[in-house]
Amino acid sequence: MHTVDIVSFGYLHGEPPAAHLTLDLRHHFRDPHVSPELRYMTADDPEVRQAVLNTPGIPALIEATADAIVAFTHGPSAGPVRVAVGCAGGRHRAAAVAMALKPALADEGITATVTHRDLDKPVVNR
Repeated sequence: MHTVDIVSFGYLHGEPPAAHLTLDLRHHFRDPHVSPELRYMTADDPEVRQAVLNTPGIPALIEATADAIVAFTHGPSAGPVRVAVGCAGGRHRAAAVAMALKPALADEGITATVTHRDLDKPVVNR
């Protein structure tokens, strides 16, 4: 059985982690950071997760990414699959999508771990 490790991160906090598959959410999906009421929250807050998961395109991206991860796990070589999900600060979009991937993979019989490299780092005001 393959293990899947999902790590969320913020590009403004350093280089992306090494991964087999990296999602860059910075340019195509609205950043909850622009909403003053969400800026200092994180994906640990239901309001942020709801805002991200209701963004047009995000549900399809989660489904497509889960399908890609399944393909990696069915490849001929053994070993863990690492997925990196990034946004600007790593507190909103990336973390929420990483969290949503775990149950999407569970629906496929795949156990995943989720870690957040930058979720607890200070808000980056750009």
